[in-house]
Amino acid sequence: MHPYLFELASLMAIFFFAIVSPGADLAMVMRQSLVHGRRSAIVTSFGVGTALMFHVTYTILGLGLVISQSIYLFNIVKWCGVAYLLYIGVKALKAGRTDMTVEHGGADPTKKRQTVLKAFGLGFAANALNPKAVFFFLSIFSTVVSAHTPIAVKFGYGLVMASSLILWFVGVSLFMTTPKMRAAFSRASQWIDRASGLVFIALGLKLATEKAG
Repeated sequence: MHPYLFELASLMAIFFFAIVSPGADLAMVMRQSLVHGRRSAIVTSFGVGTALMFHVTYTILGLGLVISQSIYLFNIVKWCGVAYLLYIGVKALKAGRTDMTVEHGGADPTKKRQTVLKAFGLGFAANALNPKAVFFFLSIFSTVVSAHTPIAVKFGYGLVMASSLILWFVGVSLFMTTPKMRAAFSRASQWIDRASGLVFIALGLKLATEKAG
């Protein structure tokens, strides 16, 4: 097997378990699916995937090592992430009931339609403001990828991972916005908002306890 293919296969094997594990990204896409509909959820999925390339880029450029070794920089990223998750959590707790029975996984027509920019930004921020990603990508690229691997190839690895992440969350979006799923959750829409709000707050509080290194 070509060494680059072996590196990519090793990266994807590790990355697979990371993307299917519950976290802020999954919670965000699921809430977008149930509250704002298929369109917003898919756009949010692209935001999450784009943020992954942000992490890959600074890791390849060596900035990830700088952040991981600087308590000050790590804490800046961490507390921005904490504030964001708590903000989203509180907003979800305050949200009213949503009509989830509209056709084709659309959003509630009685509510203002979420813009593409906002949907994308929610996904991007949920992933980009996760300081644990600094250590995750730094560790897998330093242990799996050879120092002699060309930068262009490393970026290629990142694009494959980002594409896989987008496909995964688009799949989640499509599943969560099927008529049967939306009908099943329709009566409990307000409780779903409250539950997701508590999840975001819990993730924020958990993140607040994270330490560098």
